[in-house]
Amino acid sequence: MDHHVYFWLKEECKSAADRAVFEQGLTSLFDIELVGGGRWAVPAPVQPRPVIDQSWDYAVTMRFASMADHDAYQEHRHHLAFIDTFKAWWAKVLVMDLA
Repeated sequence: MDHHVYFWLKEECKSAADRAVFEQGLTSLFDIELVGGGRWAVPAPVQPRPVIDQSWDYAVTMRFASMADHDAYQEHRHHLAFIDTFKAWWAKVLVMDLA
């Protein structure tokens, strides 16, 4: 299954230094043994079209071998620490999971 998360950062958390810290946090999520692959990214500089939403600041896509791995990841201590560390930085978070 695939797990996609989009993050909108609060304006006060968008400095270059804050972004570097957030990016390190995102990267650390891929060290969790349950994650089968993926990456984090920022919006691509594509030509604007009515169907494109580029309002988000970061996106993460992760692959899991099973729904059980995904569910265990949700309760993994490193994932929970990431949430605890950065939740005050988020103006909005959107999750989309694909079977």
